Amino acid sequence: MVETEQKIIQIGSSEGITLSKKDLLKLGAKRGDIVKVKVELITSRNSKHKKLMNEYDSFVAKYGQTLKNLSER
Repeated sequence: MVETEQKIIQIGSSEGITLSKKDLLKLGAKRGDIVKVKVELITSRNSKHKKLMNEYDSFVAKYGQTLKNLSER
């Protein structure tokens, strides 16, 4: 079992979450496997988490298209 916090992001014309390679390895899961997901909305975040999410947003804004292009190769 893996417990992680993820931000909902845009994936094509949909929205979703992703699992890190590290978490997938920990689970022993790979693309195409079926996983059970339990979702809980986090309504209050501490400042450290907010800072991390702001950095993530900046990263995606800057490199999101590049990462999308790489994933489609």
